[in-house]
Amino acid sequence: MNKLPFILTAATAAVSVSALAQSRNAEKPNIIVILADDMGYSDIGCYGGEVQTPNLDRLAKNGLRYRQFYNGARSCPTRASLLTGLYAHQAGMGWMAAADMQRPPYQGYLNKECMTIAEVLKGSGYSTYMSGKWHVSSDRQNEGGIKDNWPNQRGFDRFYGIVGGAANYFNTTYNYNNDQFQSPKDGSFYFTHAISDSATVFIHRHDYEKSPLFLYLAYTAPHWPLHALQKDIDKYVEVYKAGWDRLREERFRKQKAMGLFSKDVKLPPRDSRVPAWDSLTEAEQNEFVMRMAIYAAQIDAMDQGIGRVIDELQKRGQLENTVIMFLSDNGACAEFISGGKRKAVDGMEDTYESYRINWANLSDTPYKEYKHHTNEGGIATPLIVHYPEGIKKKMRNSFIDQYGHITDIMATCVDLGKADYPQSYKGHKITPMQGVSLTPDWQGKKAERGKTFWEHEANIAVRDGKWKIVTKVMEGETFSEDSIKLYDIKEDPTEMNDISSKYPEKKTELYAAWKQWAAEVGALPMDTRFYGERQRDYKRECINGEFEDNFGGWECSSSEKAKIKFSIDTMQVISGKKAAKIEILKSGDMPRMGFLKWEFNANKSEKVSIRFKAKSLQKTDMIVRLETMRNLSVKYIDKVVPLTEDVQTFEFESEELPSKGSYQLVFYVGKSKEGTIWLDDIEMTFGRD
Repeated sequence: MNKLPFILTAATAAVSVSALAQSRNAEKPNIIVILADDMGYSDIGCYGGEVQTPNLDRLAKNGLRYRQFYNGARSCPTRASLLTGLYAHQAGMGWMAAADMQRPPYQGYLNKECMTIAEVLKGSGYSTYMSGKWHVSSDRQNEGGIKDNWPNQRGFDRFYGIVGGAANYFNTTYNYNNDQFQSPKDGSFYFTHAISDSATVFIHRHDYEKSPLFLYLAYTAPHWPLHALQKDIDKYVEVYKAGWDRLREERFRKQKAMGLFSKDVKLPPRDSRVPAWDSLTEAEQNEFVMRMAIYAAQIDAMDQGIGRVIDELQKRGQLENTVIMFLSDNGACAEFISGGKRKAVDGMEDTYESYRINWANLSDTPYKEYKHHTNEGGIATPLIVHYPEGIKKKMRNSFIDQYGHITDIMATCVDLGKADYPQSYKGHKITPMQGVSLTPDWQGKKAERGKTFWEHEANIAVRDGKWKIVTKVMEGETFSEDSIKLYDIKEDPTEMNDISSKYPEKKTELYAAWKQWAAEVGALPMDTRFYGERQRDYKRECINGEFEDNFGGWECSSSEKAKIKFSIDTMQVISGKKAAKIEILKSGDMPRMGFLKWEFNANKSEKVSIRFKAKSLQKTDMIVRLETMRNLSVKYIDKVVPLTEDVQTFEFESEELPSKGSYQLVFYVGKSKEGTIWLDDIEMTFGRD
């Protein structure tokens, strides 16, 4: 059992099921949305996979499965769309939380013109809970402790999980509401189980007589790093010795046998970037077996937790009156991740690996491409719906043919919860919902949604009935209209045959519709920069110099010989609402007793100009340096700044930088004497002679 801020005990578990069953509110069912992270279309058993997922399979058998349901191709966009019912750009999350690209559709956090499902359902009397991964608030603001867009501030009554995008499964900092804690070090902690445990406690403790429950259960599994419990890994080592070629064919056979695809659908060839399994050496095969065995174990652990959630609903007499929807945030992840203290692939805490494109090609069977892209392999997700009181009995264990989109989750929740979707909220005009309710599908009717649009890193797509246009753009490439392909998804769901030359007018029509949509949501111009390049440009162009995000992006450090306290002062001691306050409680004779540092990238032959304001309670000195991160003995600005109790403005310019690379602006303090320094309005500009 994982140690949580709350404990489910045997005593509190003794509840009368019959009494609780009478407390159901049939008009407003409980709603649970479960989101997997980086899981491929075919990984779970009821979609053709060999991973043991008996609990998800049970939900599918007693519920419905969608053949064609779509996400947003990547973590942040999908989560923003799911939570708000809007296209990601409309919610401010057209890209990722790693950078504010200085355009509202790509600001990297939820805006004020959207509402979350939790905020909407609270207006209809629901109590709202979240367990798991958030990832729709700015990474920089998270680092600075800015909580404006954390779950509790966006409608959730209780939250357990992480606000960022990934975590070590055995050792992580997690939130309980707005407070952060470090996971225990005694070996008892595994994050997937902790997420499930917290969800189970929420379900157990909820008072169903007072309100229906909404739970957003957002796992990090099976997102990298490859971390799993040995007992779960051991289940799969022999399974994956069969290799990706054989297993891909086996999955496809299962999918056809269960009716997921018709007999006429073709399996695309193995990705050309993936070698044949039999061409690998024994050592290579053994390593890849472990990669997939750990990945499968991560899904297995998630399914175990979903089983505990189902069991707790049954104990509370709530399973029949609870809508459960399960899906994934994007297609399989082909990213090459390799870090950690050790490079061994054993699933342990000090490793940091991914399962690579080799297995991602299996996970997305039978589709092409992966996370990031808008081919089916990047945006197709399982969707399982379980709702005994709301699905016709004759439809259970069947497939829905109509396609749906991640924005439909909000519309469905609003429909189920008999909620009003406001036109304004907290003084802000709210963008109308973009999705449609899926509930007609569950009664044998059609909830067809018409044209649906995508843009992520210049990967665009439009789905309209059987027609789909799509492009594939790699990071760093340039978008070209010539790359647009057209498919008949009804006849060719695996996108094998580009028919744009046969139906050029349809391609033109859909692309024109996409351009109109892109202009409306602010998706133009499109950006294809690399992930790291966007982060570096953000650090360079948008220094947090007024400390609006507290110390987000800054590194604060004090040596053991000094006692230096860094904090944010909101008393407007210099000019803005916030300033950095540096209290030197004990000084020393070393030049680097303490520092405030900003890292950034610069180009060869550039000059860097620095401007800032500072003051001190007493006369003291501060050292300002511009250094290369490769060699701290080389300084391009090196100034001793005399400070007084008056606010002063200082300006310095560097010499020409000798090379492109990483540099740092550093304010060194603590050598002169004890006292307090304030620093604000830091600006950094770049120029050439």
